[in-house]
Amino acid sequence: MACPGQTTRFEAAVSSKLGDMRSNGAVPVGRGSIQAGAGRGPDVVVFGQVARDLVLLVDTLPGASQSAGVCQRRELLGGKGANLAVALAQLGMRPALAGVVGQDDIGERLLIQAGRDGVDVSAVVRRPGVRTALIVDIVDGAGQWSYLEDIPDGTLLTEADVGSGRHLLLPGRWVSVQLQQPPDAVLAAVTGAHHAGCRVVLDGVPAECSRARLLAMTDLLRADAREAGLLAGAAVSTVADAGKLAADLLRQGPSLVALAVGGLGNLVAWADDSVFLPLPDIEVADTTGAGDAFVAGLITALARGGDPARAARAALAAAAATVRHPGGRPDLTPRVVEEQLCP
Repeated sequence: MACPGQTTRFEAAVSSKLGDMRSNGAVPVGRGSIQAGAGRGPDVVVFGQVARDLVLLVDTLPGASQSAGVCQRRELLGGKGANLAVALAQLGMRPALAGVVGQDDIGERLLIQAGRDGVDVSAVVRRPGVRTALIVDIVDGAGQWSYLEDIPDGTLLTEADVGSGRHLLLPGRWVSVQLQQPPDAVLAAVTGAHHAGCRVVLDGVPAECSRARLLAMTDLLRADAREAGLLAGAAVSTVADAGKLAADLLRQGPSLVALAVGGLGNLVAWADDSVFLPLPDIEVADTTGAGDAFVAGLITALARGGDPARAARAALAAAAATVRHPGGRPDLTPRVVEEQLCP
């Protein structure tokens, strides 16, 4: 482990990229503008899903030809992209969201809510003739969830949609790209961010057809337990399995890799070292959104100069705070994360 004040190779890699940043003039953002390096405008850009999230709490899921009463109902701004952007805003970052909603009343309401949450939605596309995505999250008394998803193809990002967020890609900004989006759009977003001098975060499994290119342009890769298994070609069930996979991924480009180990915890690895953080012993209401909160905590801590080990602990603390309530919408503050770090 690097000593306090000692520069790790992860930090050196980030510093090297920042050293290559170029100075630009004003860039239009909606009806306003931002000045590169002036500290205004978004500091994180999220390419990902935007959806209406309907959360239903039941005591027990009904069987076939049965019904069950709903104990609690929540209708929220959701989708992985929106959840991450909201979590970043709650932690004090200035996020922008690039995604797609329909040109319908629901899409309008979601964008209004995102604005109230402190998220820049100037790069969100409103697609005519498409209904906004809907995710129904049914959570039982044991905290087990089931999803029903209505995600029309028209609510997925295209290469042209990615262009709507190009004005946000300025040197030194963090850009998180969620890999549940179509491969062509993912590659366009990552390529644009990399060439602009941004720090690129990938969340998920890069498509085989572009995996080598994507990893070579990536600073940070996050994968949950299922995704880690897909990357490894076999289940990642031990810390040793995760360490082997992390080492392989680090050789392909990322400066930092965060991998979930099913039922055990999270391994965060970088060139100099790694840290494994066991899952905390807490009561879990719903794991939906935990991964998004983890990524938000990781980005926030790193963006503020935290070392990788500290950032890993902050990420786990953000995830732990999120699983305490049903639904994927985060409910974070810096103080909440600190309380999780120091129970």
